[in-house]
Amino acid sequence: MGGLENGATNNQNSSPTTTKPTKTSLSPDSMINLDQGDPTLFEPFWRKMGDKCTLVIEGCDLMSYFSDISNICWFLQPQLGDAIKRLHRVVGNAVTEDRNIVVGTGSTQLLMAALYALSSPADRHPVSLVAAAPFYSGYKDQAEFLRSGLYKWEGDAHTFEKDGPYIEVVTSPNNPDGAIREAVVNRGEGKLVYDLAYYWPQYTPITQPLDLDIMLFTFSKCTGHAGSRIGWALVKDKEVATKMTEYMQISSIGVSKESQIRAAKILGVLGEGCRTADSENFFEYSHSILKERWERLRNVVKNSRVFSLPKYPRDYCNFTGKYMDSSPAFAWLHSKEDIDWESRLREHKIIARSGERFGASPKYVRISMFSPPEAFNLFLERLSAIIDNTTGNVVT
Repeated sequence: MGGLENGATNNQNSSPTTTKPTKTSLSPDSMINLDQGDPTLFEPFWRKMGDKCTLVIEGCDLMSYFSDISNICWFLQPQLGDAIKRLHRVVGNAVTEDRNIVVGTGSTQLLMAALYALSSPADRHPVSLVAAAPFYSGYKDQAEFLRSGLYKWEGDAHTFEKDGPYIEVVTSPNNPDGAIREAVVNRGEGKLVYDLAYYWPQYTPITQPLDLDIMLFTFSKCTGHAGSRIGWALVKDKEVATKMTEYMQISSIGVSKESQIRAAKILGVLGEGCRTADSENFFEYSHSILKERWERLRNVVKNSRVFSLPKYPRDYCNFTGKYMDSSPAFAWLHSKEDIDWESRLREHKIIARSGERFGASPKYVRISMFSPPEAFNLFLERLSAIIDNTTGNVVT
């Protein structure tokens, strides 16, 4: 198994139980951007795979729009569909039998396709779209960007009381707080879309294969390959899958075949590593990195009278065969002080995303746990310094 901080400067002797974070070679004046979930943290693993993930694409390859005209999603490369099914079987996180796979340019496009498929142009009013706060900040932006007459963002599912049809997006584990979620509204006219981007064993225990109507996954959070822009939906209803494919056809006439076959190759390597005893397991590797980071962050925060972090129950993971803690991709950091923490952290050269973007209080911020090792070390240094100088009030 690879090192926990692969490439971290001066971190060879660090321990998860060390309260004070290790120094880094970054400039003390460097701005640390912990706003985005860019998963380049996993790059060292894939570099070690060498030629196992290499593809050769000739100039005459992949020229047609079409991949498999007998499939509802006619632009889905068959090898990607097969790789997706194999990986879900190995991990045990989702049912794929008798499901339609719709591929998209990331799960963002697939969510838009699902909203299109679940809405009706014949309705007099747009269908309400909700998600339980704190919800992923992108949902509101995506829903309102095109000002569609098919659906309307209505905000927090906890406070939603409007009559009529609605669509609820359920994110589990949740972004930003890592909580395991279920539907909140639970009314007869509702339709559900499950965003399962983080339901992989590096982030959370896999307790069961989920069997839901529409399940969205993304290559970026599964393996770290965000730049390939590949996502997939597992869809029970054939008519819904057909309408989602129609949206994809209208919006982008399919999905890049080059990205699809690269994703298929990498997912195959990942799955083989899970099945073969003498191969390195990506999920164990990535979980060890995130677990170590969470231990170090909790060690810093536990000395604070200002900050707190969510606590996650240990659960049995069917994939690993043991009890394990969650190690979410983001830390949902709370301040007990009545203050805008995004602005205050920026004063300390830490860029985070305010809780207000997620339908929550500005006393919360979301911190990405995906940052490069040196940036994460420097973040812990600065957070530790803030805490050390706090005597009941926030340091300024």
